Amino acid sequence: MAKTPITVAHGDGIGPEIMDATLRIIMAAGAELELETIEIGEKMYAKGFTAGIAPEAWESLRRTKVFLKAPITTPQGGGFKSLNVTIRKALGLFANVRPCRSYAPFIATKHPIMDVVIVRENEEDLYAGIEHRQSEEIYQCLKLITRPGCEKIVRYAFEYARLNGRKKVTCFSKDNIMKLTDGLFHKVFDEIAAEYPDIENEHWIIDIGAAKMADTPEAFDVIVMANLYGDILSDVAAQIAGSVGLAGSSNIGAQCSMFEAIHGSAPRRAGQNVANPSGLFLGSILMLNHIGQNAAAEAAHNAWLKTIEDGIHTYDMFREGVSKEKVSTSGFADAVIARLGQTPGTLPVANYAGVKPMTIPQASPTKRQKIETVGVDMFCYLPDGTGQAMADKLAPLNGTGGLELKVISNRGQKIWPDGFGETFCVDQFRCRFQAPDGKSAVGGAAVAALIAKASEIGVDVTQIETQRTFDGANGFSQIQGACHPARRARRMDVWARTCAN
Repeated sequence: MAKTPITVAHGDGIGPEIMDATLRIIMAAGAELELETIEIGEKMYAKGFTAGIAPEAWESLRRTKVFLKAPITTPQGGGFKSLNVTIRKALGLFANVRPCRSYAPFIATKHPIMDVVIVRENEEDLYAGIEHRQSEEIYQCLKLITRPGCEKIVRYAFEYARLNGRKKVTCFSKDNIMKLTDGLFHKVFDEIAAEYPDIENEHWIIDIGAAKMADTPEAFDVIVMANLYGDILSDVAAQIAGSVGLAGSSNIGAQCSMFEAIHGSAPRRAGQNVANPSGLFLGSILMLNHIGQNAAAEAAHNAWLKTIEDGIHTYDMFREGVSKEKVSTSGFADAVIARLGQTPGTLPVANYAGVKPMTIPQASPTKRQKIETVGVDMFCYLPDGTGQAMADKLAPLNGTGGLELKVISNRGQKIWPDGFGETFCVDQFRCRFQAPDGKSAVGGAAVAALIAKASEIGVDVTQIETQRTFDGANGFSQIQGACHPARRARRMDVWARTCAN
């Protein structure tokens, strides 16, 4: 077999030790790999590379297209970017697959029959990393969800389930609150699920779904989620299965892929030869199957399972009465290598014969729609202000470009007209301007005129969001809060007369 070139990074903290152990095992199992080693992480941050990676390392990744990466340490605080997020987004690694299964009775767990795969969207959501400070009190992080992103990850989850003999795919979202972003994720899930009648599908609201997974993980099979939810719940799933230290993951794109442990660099354990290499090792098994070296993956995985069964455990797995021997990082690798050719007697035997790489899903072409601007949300800075004070300050703008002030909210909650005195406000107000009927198209010129006049009269505008419709459907959220229509009409009439005067 021709050797497959891969890029390898030994990482920080315990990274070099667990990478050495992992490579020794899979090479002994027959992996045919040509290694290109790159430096990433702390040393690169120290050299001024804000994402922890140098240009020549990118060249290796784009050439080999397969990356086996040990954990790295990302400095906390401003000025540094997450290397993981940077690599995933730069190389289009949209699907993060994290198998989480229990190894009872050999590894302690409250869920002995757990076998869940988390499929996490990897490129967007809050991990777009677009944040702004808008005032002394307001910080903003944008949540970006796209139809192509949803389509690719949801279809990947169903294709993964079909290829691996899984019976059900579950979607977790919070579309009862985030009706546009999470609503899109759920809508696309339902659309694509209909194309897979052989696979059961269901949807859970993320909070109760997470509670159910933590309590009864055997009720789930494959779970597909947006980025942040998937990041958090894959760690939860790995921990309740036995340990985050036992979980590996794959990051899959149309052209490139990355394989890693889901845990961090654990610097306090570095250099002691005690760390458990299993997370990175299981990530390497995913890699071997991905590049078509199934025989080596099967031999290495079964030897690892036999080692777990035989009670040869690192300190984190060791339990009196269950474990037989506590071993070091290198000692664990030696034990796995010694069991190559053996299979477990209790745990399910790994069988990768005939496993084929997945066809990477592509998003369908975007259906273009009629888009009209029907208003604008103008975010305005007013320290120690109230809804009425903000409305009074904006009164000279009423009618500009044919737009009228309809409602003011603070942190999403309506405070004018007819707000509640109990509503806590901070120093930025969302002020919604629309045509008098609240739905007619107004165009960009009207919005520009409104902004220009706001500047003239000294309104401090911190952000503008145009309200747009798509084939007549609103592309913006309603403001939270209710009021009595008659009461609102009377108050708006009084305010309109005030503006006129």
